[in-house]
Amino acid sequence: MREKCGVFAAVTENAPRKAYYALIALQHRGQESAGISVWKHRIKTVAGRGLVSEVFKNGEIAKLKSNVAIAHVRYSTSGSLTEIQPLETGCCGKRIAVAHNGTLTNFLPLRRHYERLGVKFGHSVDSELLGISFLWHLRETGDEFEAMREVFREVKGAYSVAFLFDGKILVARDPVGFRPLSYGTGDGHYFASEDSALRLYVEEVRDVRPGEVFLLSEDGIESRIIETGKHHGCVFEYIYFARPDSTIDGVNVYTARVRMGQELAKESPADGDVVIAVPDSGRAAALGFSRISGIPYSEGLIKNRYIGRTFITPGQFYRELKVKLKLSPVREVIDGKSVVLVDDSIVRGTTMKRIVAMLRKAGAREVHVRIASPPIRYPCYMGVDIPTRHELIAAFGSVEKVRESIGADSLAYLSVEGLKKAVGRRDLCLACLTGEYPEWAFRF
Repeated sequence: MREKCGVFAAVTENAPRKAYYALIALQHRGQESAGISVWKHRIKTVAGRGLVSEVFKNGEIAKLKSNVAIAHVRYSTSGSLTEIQPLETGCCGKRIAVAHNGTLTNFLPLRRHYERLGVKFGHSVDSELLGISFLWHLRETGDEFEAMREVFREVKGAYSVAFLFDGKILVARDPVGFRPLSYGTGDGHYFASEDSALRLYVEEVRDVRPGEVFLLSEDGIESRIIETGKHHGCVFEYIYFARPDSTIDGVNVYTARVRMGQELAKESPADGDVVIAVPDSGRAAALGFSRISGIPYSEGLIKNRYIGRTFITPGQFYRELKVKLKLSPVREVIDGKSVVLVDDSIVRGTTMKRIVAMLRKAGAREVHVRIASPPIRYPCYMGVDIPTRHELIAAFGSVEKVRESIGADSLAYLSVEGLKKAVGRRDLCLACLTGEYPEWAFRF
């Protein structure tokens, strides 16, 4: 599972350089491409494939001189890898740059609608439709907020988005708040998918509310809540995607993950000698499990942080080699022990199977796997790359079948109610866990 994107926008002195460092802070949300768009009498964009440091390694950032910028890191879930954001498009005599996190569920029928109206699309990615819809309604209404009201009514799905046009930035979060978005103010105005990227520059930070729209330029800022629905924030932001030092919709991610481990220990205790985590995603939950169970926590798996993003795994031998290079067991922690292995989730099960085998080879007497989320059984349509349902190991099989497949002595997942309790919110999108998809996203 991978998140789709990270978004940043700012009106501040030297906005492009601040965007660069913010994108580095958001790099975990997308590693396939990065880009920054600025306004200097017109839109200018520098973008490319690769990590932020690779895209801007030859002084490209110095070419961008502006106090108005939007930026983006991307992991693609729709469109070609060449569809790098911010993407530029045009409609109704205007140009616009779009940085978008999420997925539009009615993209294809709505695109066909605009094509029948004579609009020419230049990209295959759904994010372009947001810019087209906004410019179309801006021409009709003459007002940015009213145009965005029409976008909210027309476009369904998940979108935290920043538009750059006419020397202005418009930032919005969809009416039910699927994807996170934060706002900070200090020496300027800043927006980012996670507040941890904003704290590089400001301390006064809050969540953008679902349905809230900001319009800003060098002349000032205005915000309005245009439309709201029942909140459905993505639960996997807390389980896996977001940085532990981020706070989303008032809940600190690290604290939520520790509580997930605590609830897991209460629901599914294990008879073990040591608790270890699959780094880095399972570490906070493993600490929580250890605190409640009383079983000591140790670093039993060490992660190699220097394996390149482009490491190629063309066959079974190389796939297994990649796991060995990425994770190395600490034999002194594992040998002869009954190990409780904690991770955030199991998707296909292949990696967990190799880790369990690795622990046994390192001398583990028993391996008890504890997962700090419920089984993933359904695909996501709101901006998270989840394999098709037939690839999800828990989609059709019982917990016992999953246990047999990964080779563990025991396996248990956190319950849905335990997850809600740990996060401390009940207004979460749990569709990938329960199959109950929010109505708003599919009411066309």
